[in-house]
Parts: sequence; C-alpha cells; structure tokens
Amino acid sequence: MTDRPESPNRPGPNAIDGISDDDRLLFRDAVGPVDAVRAAHRRRPWQRLPSARPAMREADERAVIGELFDPPPPDIETGDDLFHRREGVQLSVMRKLRRGQYRCQAEIDLHGMVVDVARHCLAVFLREALDRDYRCVRVVHGKGLRSGNRGPVLKVKVEGWLRQRDEVLAYCSARATDGGTGAVYVLLRRAR
Repeated sequence: MTDRPESPNRPGPNAIDGISDDDRLLFRDAVGPVDAVRAAHRRRPWQRLPSARPAMREADERAVIGELFDPPPPDIETGDDLFHRREGVQLSVMRKLRRGQYRCQAEIDLHGMVVDVARHCLAVFLREALDRDYRCVRVVHGKGLRSGNRGPVLKVKVEGWLRQRDEVLAYCSARATDGGTGAVYVLLRRAR
C-alpha cells in the first residue's frame, strides 16, 4: 500500500466528526481562549411549570358555594342559649336534654379551630357517633369571647350546621358545669 498525500478538503487522521485539523485550528483562532464550564454553572434540570389553572380562584368559588348552603347566620350573642328541636320531638325530651339528664356518650371540642376544619371535624364526629349508635353527644364551640366585633363565629356556624343535619333531632345549650353557652347537647336519632 502506498501512502497518499491528504487533500486539503479531506479530514485528517485526528479528525473527529468529519472536521479537519485545519478547520478546527481556524475555529479556535476565531473563538479565542475559553474556560471549562464548572458544575455550579451548568443548566438546571428541567423544572415543571406551575399549572395554568387558577387554583386560588377555584378555591374561593368553592368556599362561596359552600357558604350559600349555610343558612343566614342568626343574631346570636356570646351569652345566648341555643335551642332547636325537630318536629315530633316531645317537650319533655327537650326538658331532660336541657337539664343534662341524658348521659353524653362522646364530646368534641371545636373552639379555636378554623371554620372549614371545624365543619369537617363536626361532620366526621357526628358520622362516627351515629355509627356507634350514640344518642347524646356534646359539642364545645366556645363562647366567642375573643372574636371581637364579629361575635361568636363558631357558635353561629355550629348552630347552622346542626340544623342541616338529618341525624340531629334536637340540641340546646349545655349546663354551666358542661360549658354553658359555649357548648351544646345534641340528641341524635337512632341508627337505622
């Protein structure tokens, strides 16, 4: 075999990717000296972009819809007694409930909670009480003494939520020893 001289257009033996040594030198002269890229300056890995959905607006709309189903809040003051009975509940049953003559089989303390959390906790509590066939439970909502001009927020909300629940036959404010106007005794229907 004979060695042929390389033509100027053909890549040399050290050429990578079809680029001749002359072209490589020409490129380096045109670019000038360069520094190696350090790991800290490398491009960040691809990051997921936030969703285009207006999540906060949707949450606000859900909250508004949830509040539409609440009855309008009655004018309840801090010291006001709560009292409600469904049709068919005898007054003698209400007298016993008001006097605390039914044994409270469970209790939940909601005061100090955020309204949405309190609503969820109350719903779960009532569902569990119904599953366990409890007849009387106590719900502590607080008196609203730290609510300022807004009045007792949870007291008003709990009153409305209890009125909407089918399993609640009646409720009334508790005796002073059990929380007074900061708690209610709730009479539940029997499990079917």
